[in-house]
Amino acid sequence: MRLGAPVPTENLTPEGWAVAIRAKGYRAAYCPVDTSADSHTIAAYERAAEDADVVIAEVGAWSNPISPDDATRRSAMSYCSERLSLADRIGARCCVNIAGARSEMWDGPHPDNLSADTFDLIVETVRAIIDSVKPTRTRYALETMPWVFPDSADSYVRLIKAIDRPRFGVHLDPVNIISSPQRYFQNGAIIRDCFEKLGEHILSCHAKDIVLADKLTVHLDETRPGTGGLDYATYLIELDKLSPDTPLMIEHLSTQEEFDLAAAHIRSVAERIGVEIER
Repeated sequence: MRLGAPVPTENLTPEGWAVAIRAKGYRAAYCPVDTSADSHTIAAYERAAEDADVVIAEVGAWSNPISPDDATRRSAMSYCSERLSLADRIGARCCVNIAGARSEMWDGPHPDNLSADTFDLIVETVRAIIDSVKPTRTRYALETMPWVFPDSADSYVRLIKAIDRPRFGVHLDPVNIISSPQRYFQNGAIIRDCFEKLGEHILSCHAKDIVLADKLTVHLDETRPGTGGLDYATYLIELDKLSPDTPLMIEHLSTQEEFDLAAAHIRSVAERIGVEIER
């Protein structure tokens, strides 16, 4: 597998960007440009990544294409298509979004999020995004979430079958589906289930951690890798069964020191269990 994380690269050339990624010991990176970049710039970053043997893991398309507000939905659909096109042009492994939400908050809980109608709307939406772009090098993927589909390995399998597009794949974030004490304490088994059922479709993964607080009622909070209860040994063992180019991307930390600590923890677990992380 390839580890990656955000790295300060402001005002660097594409070659300098790649050097900064490798200087941290990373072999995967988030997409370094947005949809305003011209073709020359996109091609320059793609070449720099190839020359440095860095995989561009993912292009984020964070938006709400299943919003109940028509204007918001149309805007998000257009944005997702633009981001998927960018991922295809730069050769990223995937363009990733969550499914969205049936609430005013783009990523929030709602009574309708896990309904049959919303499942069908997600299928329709993903098909439309993929069909509008017709990517040839990348795939569109949905990140797992606690309160909207896909919220489990089984619901992801159902989506893959229903969407029925070869350019649809899986983005796995196991922390996002640990939504109860039961799942928290059995997260190793949940991780194994995800890889058993989804492994061939997994394009990129996120690295973070989760902690169950000892106060009522139930409080589950995201935290830095190594400071929570995620079974990283199982996570890395399962990742090691996939293509060695599969990215594991650290996210949602505030400082470079925190990213460095997270990377050090992941590498220490990998070393302890005999799993190789490309450097």
